[in-house]
This record gives sequence, structure tokens and C-alpha cells, in this order.
Amino acid sequence: MILGDPSQANGAAPGGRATLDDLFRRAALRRPDAVALVDPPNREAFTDGAPRRLTYAQADRLITGIAGRLRRLGLQTDAIVGIQLPNTVENVLTMLGVLRAGMIAAPMPLLWRRGDLVTTLSRLGAKILITCGHVGAADHASLAMHAAADIFPIRYVCAFGGDIPDGVIPLDDLYTTEKLEPPPPMSRERGDNPAAHLALITWDTEPNGLVPVARNHMEIIAGGLSTLLEGRFEQDTSFLSTVAPSSFAGTVLTILPWLLTGGTLALHQPFDPETLAAQLSEDCAVAILPGPVVPQLAAAGLFANAQNLKTVLGLWRSPERLNAAAAWREDNVAFLDVIAFGEACTIATRRGASGKPAPIPFGAITAPRGAAGAILVAELTRTDVGTLALRGPMVPRHCFPPGADRDSLPYFKTAEGLVDTGFTCRVDRDTRTMIVTGPPPGIVAVGGYRFPLHELQNLLAAAEGGGRIAVLPNALSGQQLAGCADNAETVRAALAQRGVNPLVSAAFAAP
Repeated sequence: MILGDPSQANGAAPGGRATLDDLFRRAALRRPDAVALVDPPNREAFTDGAPRRLTYAQADRLITGIAGRLRRLGLQTDAIVGIQLPNTVENVLTMLGVLRAGMIAAPMPLLWRRGDLVTTLSRLGAKILITCGHVGAADHASLAMHAAADIFPIRYVCAFGGDIPDGVIPLDDLYTTEKLEPPPPMSRERGDNPAAHLALITWDTEPNGLVPVARNHMEIIAGGLSTLLEGRFEQDTSFLSTVAPSSFAGTVLTILPWLLTGGTLALHQPFDPETLAAQLSEDCAVAILPGPVVPQLAAAGLFANAQNLKTVLGLWRSPERLNAAAAWREDNVAFLDVIAFGEACTIATRRGASGKPAPIPFGAITAPRGAAGAILVAELTRTDVGTLALRGPMVPRHCFPPGADRDSLPYFKTAEGLVDTGFTCRVDRDTRTMIVTGPPPGIVAVGGYRFPLHELQNLLAAAEGGGRIAVLPNALSGQQLAGCADNAETVRAALAQRGVNPLVSAAFAAP
């Protein structure tokens, strides 16, 4: 599926005609026996299965197996596949398997429950949901089955892990099957530029609800290239990521630098400090972490024994918090701030000798910053109402599904490629830099999760127990939810029954 005019999808953007699967195949052909993917060593503490360590050849075989399984289920080219998995090797393998099958990946945040899954997957017309047996105490396979019962287009639920309920198609057999047959041909071949086809759908939040954001391969690779170039990552780099690929930022920070360098990607399911310290002490050159927690980790000495660490990459989902960020003082380790403006765009800036965050230029941003031959990453401007707007090679130019702008549901708005992020900002006229001053109004941002405030209020109004909720600032997560109720237990039970995100129901936990 190509959004917009196919005749204009000529591969002029960074990445040209290459797809994400092309990037993986090139790395697998060059280094088949090199380690590609590494599970969290404490995997058995939070989900099924022993930790896995896969070479490129082994990962390639499993990606082909997943693609073949999807095709043999009768799914058509461009079918939308929902993915809800923890930060394990299956998450990466599944996304690449979906793309190899000629389908579109729709990753879902791990804390989404029945209510969010039903709302989003129904709107997309997704045909299948891939999950796992359990994550912690949450039975995700059963959760997926209950959600699928309410979603008419869903035909199958698949899951990795053991002890999955009846009706769920198991996928763990892909690891043990001696010979995996290649996928049958796609139902429709793609004769034009394959990189111009949709690859990924994520979800952004606007004051009036969730909106799908669709991207093709070129836009995703452009986002990964901007981080790669600004970070100056070398070939065969070893990455450790605590950020799951369930958003655009998670995908371009976790998967793309690994694919573009052909290195090793180790994963961490947040958060276990002892496990993270052990992973950092191994062959880890780049650590990908939430930006606000990095100073605390540094103060706790977590980077002290990371002898091979060259770069820390900090993700900021609340850009306004970057203004008060602590200076970076770790010798011989560079710091890269990556600012996420919702699902619209990410901007990477490398800190200088002062250790403070680098200012964001007003206007054109290139990567690597200030270098000859740098590529255009984004163009920033300020709207008449004082909000930050941007365009660029990674910014989607069209709403999804096609015709969504003629529907009554909220949709991702773009005018000639320019997207209003809703973040308030000001321009320093002396330095010609952009300073983000506040989050979009009407939206609650708790770490990587964003909620329309009116939806929270509507949920509480419909639930018994007299619940009220407040949004408070938080240095680490940006904001936090605090609830009070005449009967907190009743409110929690009512929210859980509605399939609400645990971050909301946890706001009514006993102090």
C-alpha cells in the first residue's frame, strides 16, 4: 500500500529503494555467523522461555518462518498485523517477519489492555494479533483472545510461549522445526518502489483521541539515519536497548541503528538494575535509555564498569524536560539526546564539551550537525498560535486510513507535509534556536504513554466509586496520575473491567 501519489514515490528520500528487510538481509549475508539478537538474561523472570542468543543466520531463518506462517494462514499482501510483545528477540523477529511477508506491522504498547486494543485494532481492520503467553502477572494470550472476540476483522491470535489458551496459534514451534519452508508468493507483487509501501503503523494521541500514524520504509530509514549519523556509530556496533519498538521512536532507536550498522542488538525489559549493570559490562558500545533516568543511573555508578561503552543515547518523550537536564560528566562516553515529538518525528542532538543539551536550531536541522555533506533531518517552525510544527523526510505526509480526513474520528493532520506537534515553544532570536516550553494541552504523558485527559475523566464519570484524578509533574516520567475516590477498590475494579491501561487504575492504589 502506498499513500499519496505512487508516481511521486521515486525513492528520493534517504534510503532510496531499500526496505527494512533489505537492510537485514544485507547484514545477514555479510555476517551470517555473527551474533545478531540477544535476549535479556533475566527473561525467565518476566515471560516464557529461556534467554536466546541468535546469529544472523538463525534470526533470518526465524523471520522467514514467521513470514511463512502468516502467508499460510491466508493473510493477503498489506494485511495489518497487530504486535504486542515485551522487549525480547521475538518482538524484533516478528516485526521483520511481518514485513518480509509483505504485510504492515502495527506494534502496540505492552500496557495496553482490552479497551485500547479493541479501539485501535478495530479501526485499522487488523487481521491478526501476535502476542505472548504472559508478561509478569498479566496473561497476555488470554487478554488478546478476549479483545479479538470484540474485533470483527481479527481472524487469528498467535502467541509465543507455553501454556497458551485454546484457540491461540502457538509460534514457539518455529524454534524447534528442523526445516522451515519458504513463504509462498505474495498475493500481490509490488512492481514499483518497495520502500514506498507502508511498513509501520503506530498511534499518537491528540486531545480528542488516539490517531493512527502510518509510515513507509523510506520514512522509517530516514529517522534511523538521523540518529546513526548524529551518533557517529561505526559498522558492527553493539547496542543495548531498554526501549521497546512499540512506537516510532522505539523503532528508529532500537531497530534501525542495529540494521544500518549490521551489529549486535541486546535487549532489556525495563527495569532491573542488576541485570542492566551486567549487560552494560558486556560488549556494549551504545546504551539506549530513557533520558530522564540517565543522571540517576550515572550517580549510582551503573556506567562505572562499562569499559566498552562509547555512547549513551537518552530518549526524551517530554521535550520540555530537556531544558532542565543535568550536565553529562562521564569521561570518554558521549551523550546523545533524542527528542520525540509524539509519533511525528525524532531529533537527535549530540552534547558538546559542556555536557549540557545542545540547542535545537530554528529552521533546517541536518545530521551529523555541522558536517560537510550532512543530510536534511527536519525543518522546524513556529505556528501563529505558538506551537512547534515540523516537516522532513521522516515525517508522514498523509493521514491513515486513506480518507480519514473525511471521517468523524480523530486523524493525524498534515498540511503539505507540515505537522503541528502541539508542543508550545519560543524562538530565541539572538541564537536562532527553538526552545520547547510545554506539552500539548489536553494530553497526559506518563513516560512513553499518552492519554487524552477527557477520556480519563469520562472513564471515571462512568465508573462507580466517586473517582477523581489529578495530573502531577514528575521529574522522571514527565507527568504522573494521582487518583482519589470514596471507594478506591471499587474504582480500580471498574477500570480493570473496562480493560483500562494499568497506569490509570494504579493511580487509585492504596498509599
